[in-house]
Order: sequence, then structure tokens, then C-alpha cells
Amino acid sequence: MGPQDIRRRALLTMHRGAGIIPRSRMAFVHLHTHSEYSLLDGANRIPDLLERVQALGMDSLAITDHGNLHGAWQFYAEARARKVRPILGFEAYLAFGERHRRERPTDAPGPYSHLVLLAKNRTGYHHLVKLSSIGFLEGFYRRPRIDREVLEQYSDGVIGLAACLSGEIALYLRQGNYEAARASAQYFARVFGPDGFWLEVQNHGLAEEKAVTAGMFQLAQELGLPVVATNDAHYLRKEDAEAHDVLLAIGTGKDLDDPNRFRFFGQESYVKSEPEMHALFPDHPEVVAETQRIAELCEFDFEKRYFLPQYPRPAEFASDNDLLVHLARAGTRVRYGDAVPPEVQARLDYELQVISHTGYAGYFLIVYDIVKAAKDRGIPVGPGRGSAAGSLVAYALGITDIDPLKFDLLFERFLNPERISMPDIDLDFCFERRGEVIQYIRERYGRDSVGQIITFGTLKARAAFRDVARTLRVEPGEVDRFTKMIPAGPGITVTLADAPERSPELRQLARQDDRVRKILELGTRIEGLARHASVHAAGIVIAPGPLTDYVPVCLAPQEAEAIITQYDMVALEKVGMLKIDVLGLRTLTVIHDAVAMVRERHGVTLDMNGLDLADPLVYELLGSGRTAGVFQFESPLATDCLRSMKCDRFDDLVATNALLRPGPLDTGMHLVFINRKLGREPVRFPHPALAEILKPTYGVITYQEQVMRIANVLAGFSLAEADVLRKAVGKKDKELIQRELGRFVERAAALGHARRVIEDIAAQIETFGRYGFNK
Repeated sequence: MGPQDIRRRALLTMHRGAGIIPRSRMAFVHLHTHSEYSLLDGANRIPDLLERVQALGMDSLAITDHGNLHGAWQFYAEARARKVRPILGFEAYLAFGERHRRERPTDAPGPYSHLVLLAKNRTGYHHLVKLSSIGFLEGFYRRPRIDREVLEQYSDGVIGLAACLSGEIALYLRQGNYEAARASAQYFARVFGPDGFWLEVQNHGLAEEKAVTAGMFQLAQELGLPVVATNDAHYLRKEDAEAHDVLLAIGTGKDLDDPNRFRFFGQESYVKSEPEMHALFPDHPEVVAETQRIAELCEFDFEKRYFLPQYPRPAEFASDNDLLVHLARAGTRVRYGDAVPPEVQARLDYELQVISHTGYAGYFLIVYDIVKAAKDRGIPVGPGRGSAAGSLVAYALGITDIDPLKFDLLFERFLNPERISMPDIDLDFCFERRGEVIQYIRERYGRDSVGQIITFGTLKARAAFRDVARTLRVEPGEVDRFTKMIPAGPGITVTLADAPERSPELRQLARQDDRVRKILELGTRIEGLARHASVHAAGIVIAPGPLTDYVPVCLAPQEAEAIITQYDMVALEKVGMLKIDVLGLRTLTVIHDAVAMVRERHGVTLDMNGLDLADPLVYELLGSGRTAGVFQFESPLATDCLRSMKCDRFDDLVATNALLRPGPLDTGMHLVFINRKLGREPVRFPHPALAEILKPTYGVITYQEQVMRIANVLAGFSLAEADVLRKAVGKKDKELIQRELGRFVERAAALGHARRVIEDIAAQIETFGRYGFNK
């Protein structure tokens, strides 16, 4: 056994600390990997990547997207769930001069270089957040660039790899400037410190790589630096190279056969196995094993807590909770009078107790502050949207204008004391004045602490088909004709793989036209990938301090001054950030203008919160199909539904809004509702005890709140337990669904209910869970 073999065995058996994910037999770890968040360059979906490395026997993986951390949370969460060690990082763009300057130094080998950065620990992660954010906010010129100044400032806890042929050292070696390459290697080794920097070698079969690799080994010998092997993995398997090439053509706006466009040469940028990597470096097995040593240096987990900003509380209140109690009690008296009904007082006390227990008093105060500021400025505010309408505290504070007791809305649907998660309050404002609200939030809580939220557009079936067709030079008129053959519309979800089966016309065309067949084949392989980033229509995040102390940020596309988070809504919630949906609603603007016209022309001021919800003239208009401009009901489908059911009460409107969703439409529940309302079929209740719960919807389970009531009545679940059941049936986790439904069946049976009947009801709840909507 030679020295290299001894070193490799030592690396493979190195002690691992407590709590680390168990290591498999494989030593190689992919440390230079691009996901779909290297937009239109990476073709790897994160779940597929993890499945692939596990199939190859690997226990760790790094994702290093170009300049960003968009996928960091998703990757971390899914890797942990699969017991794969997640190594967070990104491939940085390093300016040769100052990040603020667009001109490159005359002696620089390129406009910028690449540098792979990996987080060793929480400090390293926070420094990656800073570096990526600075690249966008301070160094953006075609790419989000950092420079040596900030690299030195935020190098602690970070590992640096020399990157690919576009790395600084590689660029100098390609120029033949060995001394400059040597100086760069010394610099990076000094910045990252011991166990902080590795020279990187790759072998994709490119001639230039051989010379660069030789130079890297020479530098390693002279400077005593370690060398690590990576594969610049942009797609999953060798056979995915063609689909990735199409993605590059889409991203660069070029034809697939354009000889001058950017492309990868060969088919080697895929997720390779350890034997494949050893075969690429047969004389240096240590560079493959070195990946495991790097992986073992990287131990990171996200903090499991919420980061709530501080509401500017008056000095006379000792805590946020004290202030909230004061405001809620005063607001309740405004809503109900000084003699507050006992049931209202009991509900208020209960909600305040839960809010205090969960620690969200500050959240309510911030939302209250935003709504109050809007109303003080005369900006129209919506009456309430989503589950927040179930909160009496929100009603008392004026956040909503919907009495939850009057409409039988459940607080636990909004905030569950047994499964604590951040509340979610959506706020509607006048479309024309939403910007004023956002401006107020920035001024009140700090411009650098407030940001909008990113969202990603994906290559859906028709978009993927259209984009691929364009790269193949199919005439626009033909592309339009072909694309229209792919089924689309409300409640219709069709993938390109399914499209020929759902469209006989498309199926026949694919048999006759090689181009269409090719488009479908390639489109299927890129369908669903992230295509572009944009700004979420409503989401706002507020941090306790500068956003970059908590999450990575970037610049909004086409909005040079707008800062947005690199994490989407889901990731922000999971990492504990406060997010609020601030929606601009054109309907509010129209209503406000209409009220102003009535006041001006007739001297009458309409109270929009005091309208008669049983006004027969209103239902006469709706029932006759006159729904133009009516929020949520002006679509042809909604208009036909209201006309068909002869809508004559407010509950019908509420039910229609819940039933006209893809799931209920697919199962025909809206038709059952209409037929039962009109007496065409009898109203049936699955159990006599459920008559009161289901009577308003003619025995049809329509709302999530009804599921919670059913669990409460039949199985004795508390409403908090019932909300856990409600959430479970809305997920795709079959084990979780069966576990929670099993608890429901067993507890209901233990209370004396017939098991067969309860099992039938459980099946109905499971079916409902796929499409359920709150009341």
C-alpha cells in the first residue's frame, strides 16, 4: 500500500462528530453542482439531484449556483429529510478590480473570474448571505460580482475552491502567466486560512483542462496546497446533455444550430459516480477522496426560531402583549359596545391567551400599525381575506372588518396553539395606492430591513413547448397552432408527457411531424424548471435589522432600485422571517370611487360594512347573470353557476367562491351543491350529528372549517387537533394522512360511532383535502 492509498484510507475512516449524518462507503462528494436556480443554465431539479447522489451511494452534496443562494433552503430541507449532508454554497463572480467599477484592469485575464464558496458553519452561511447580496446590490454589472475587499471581510467560516476554467488561477494558467497564478493561489490560501482553500481540478475532456490541471498540481507541490477534484455538474445524466443545451439556447435567445452561441462542449457535465471520477484522475486518487474531507468540515443547520421586528411600543407598556391586550379590549368595546357579550369576551380572552403563549403579539401590532396607517391616510383597505378573518383580535384591532362569531369562523384555522407556526395575514389595499403602503412600511421599519419577495416563473407545458420550438426555428405561426393543441384552462393541469394522450390532434401531429415529436421529447425534459425570477405580486418581508443579516437579497428584474429576497415565500417562512401579503386590489379602488360618486351626486355616504347581506335586489341581479365587475364572480363560470343555482342568499356566494376551484370542479361538487339546493336530489348528511355543520351547504363538505367541526363533533378532537387533521389531508404525504385519519377513526369509534360510517366519512375528508378551501 502506497502513501496515497494510506492517505485515502485515513480520509475514509476519519472520525465524525456527534449528530452528523452517517457516512456511506462512498468517498466522493460533488462540490461543484448547479441546480435549476442557475437559471436557464442548470438543469438539475433539487429532488432529482438528491435521489441521484443517493443512488450513487453518496452521503453529502453541495449546490453551488451562479452568484445566488435561491435554492439553499429547499436544498437544505430536502437533503436533511433524505439524510444527505447539505453543503450550502454558491459559485461567486469575482471582479478583477473593484466591484463598483465596470471597467476591468488592463492586465486582467477577463471581466471577472469564478470562485466556489462553501459554508463550513453558521458563520460561514451568514457570510455567504452577505457576499451574494453584495454581489447584487453593489457589484452588479451583467453578473453579481464581489471583489477582494468583501471576500477578505467575509471569509471566516467559508471554504474556497479555485473553480473551473473560469477561475482566477485557471485564467492565468490559460494565459501562460504562471507567476500571476501562483500569486493568486497564495492570496486565496492566505484569505481562507488553514483548511480553507483548495486548488480545483476538473476533467471534462477539454484540451485546456489538461494544461490547467498540470499547473494546479505544480502549484500544489510548490505551495503545499491541497487539490480537490470536482465535476461541473449542470445536468443529471450524460443523456441529459441535449436537453441542457436547449436550455442554454433558450437562455441566450439563440437558435439551437447557431454556431456562435454559448454552449458546453461534450457531454461530461453530469453527476458522475465515484468510479467515474477515479477514472478521470487515475494517478491522483487523493483528489477524489479530498472531497470527503471538505464535506466533513461543513456542518451547518438553520436556527430554529422566528426573527420578528420590534414594534415601536409606547413607553407606558411593559411588553408587546400588554399593548395588544389594551388595544384589543378597547377595539372590542368599539365593535360591540361597552357591554361586551359574554361569548365575545370569552373568545377574546382565549385568543389573547394563545397569542401571548405563541409569542406573536408583536406580529399583530405590526399588521395593526400598517392597516391603521393606511386608513389614517384614506387608503381603502379590504374587509379581510383568508384565515385571518377567523380572529376576533384582528377584528377588534380593525385589521379585518368581518365578525368571526357572526360567520362561524374558527380562530384555530388561523393560529393553532398546538402547532405553532407564523400567522399569515393577507392585506388588501387600493390598487392605485398600494405603493404608499409599502413606502410607509419602509420608512417605519427601515429601508434596509424591508424587502419584496422573489418568485420564480417555471417552464410550464405550453411555455416549454414554445421555447423549445423557437430554438428549433419553427415558424411562429406554426408554434402558435401547435401550442394551442395542448389542453389548458381552469382546472386543467396537463404535462407535455400527458398532452398527446389528452389531445388526439396533437397525438396525430406528433406521429406525422418529426419536429413536433422532437419538441415534445425535449420539452418534457425541461418542463417545470425555473425559467426566470420576478417580484411576488404581494409579498413583503420585514426583518428586525438589515435584511442581509438574515437572508440573501438581490435586485428585482427591471426594477433597479427594488430590493427583493433571494428566498421565495415558502423559504422565508421556514427560516423564520415575518412576511405579509400586501395586495393591490383594483376592486377596492372601484368601490371607493363609486362610493365617492354616490356621495357627490346624491349626498349619501354609503357604509360598506353596514350593507344588508340579505338584500333581494342584489341576488336578483346576481341570479340573472349581471356580475360584471363583481370581485370573484365575474368569470363566465361563476356567472353561470350563480344563474344556475338561483343564488338568493349570502351563504350561496360564500360556497360558490369555495367550490369554483380546480379540485371541486374536477369532482363535480359544485353540481351536487346546485342540484341539492334546487331540490333535484335529496340533501344527505353522512351522519345525523353533522346536520347542523353541513346544513348551510346542503350536506356537501365545502370548507376546511367544516372538516374541523366534523372531527370535533364525531371524534372529540379539540379544534387545535382538528386543525392538525385539516392540514394533514391537504398535504401529499400519504403516511401523514393515514396516520391522522386513523386517529380520527379510532377516537370516533371509541365514542360509539359505527366504524364503517366513520371510515366512509374519513374517505370523504381525504377526498376533500385535495381541494379544500377555507370559508
